[in-house]
Amino acid sequence: MTTEQTLVIIKPDGVQRSLMGEIIKRIERTGLKFAAVKFSVPQAEQCWKHYNKNDEWFMAKGTRIVADRTAHGMPIEKEPMEYGKDIIQSNVDFFTSGPVLAFVIEGNQSVAIVKKLVGGTEPVTSDVGTIRGDYTVDSYSLSSRDNRAVRNLVHCSDSPEEAQREIPLWFTKEEIISYRLLQEQVLYDVNLDGILE
Repeated sequence: MTTEQTLVIIKPDGVQRSLMGEIIKRIERTGLKFAAVKFSVPQAEQCWKHYNKNDEWFMAKGTRIVADRTAHGMPIEKEPMEYGKDIIQSNVDFFTSGPVLAFVIEGNQSVAIVKKLVGGTEPVTSDVGTIRGDYTVDSYSLSSRDNRAVRNLVHCSDSPEEAQREIPLWFTKEEIISYRLLQEQVLYDVNLDGILE
């Protein structure tokens, strides 16, 4: 069993649309556990550190925006790099626009399980049955045209390494609680008896 932690944040649109309970319920039903929970309004500096993007990322995303603007017959007013930086600025503006609910989820392959549950980052192409696929219809092209962050309800860590980098930006070590769920206790007891290897 590979126990790991992942960061999940219900973004301001998820809070404003009263989807916190539904999102929490979906995660709870997987059998993963909540190790920390915090309701707060993020600060801009915290969000810039959270996104942690480099020039290569800015250029790739900015190039896509230029293509989207061209496809919609909109003028190209900036270099691709600046459009790429604008993505993070719009995400920071969005994240700091209201309260978010952040939590640390822990369990066997929690990063992969939560990513599958949340769905792809673009809601319009996210699978039916995922949180983003079921509850929002935003798209990259629409958010690009409107010059705003894509409203996709939830952030989740992309990898175990990313989770390890992100979690300390949102929680202190003291805020993360270690405890055992009933099903973990049962597995532990069975292993002690030598029934499971």
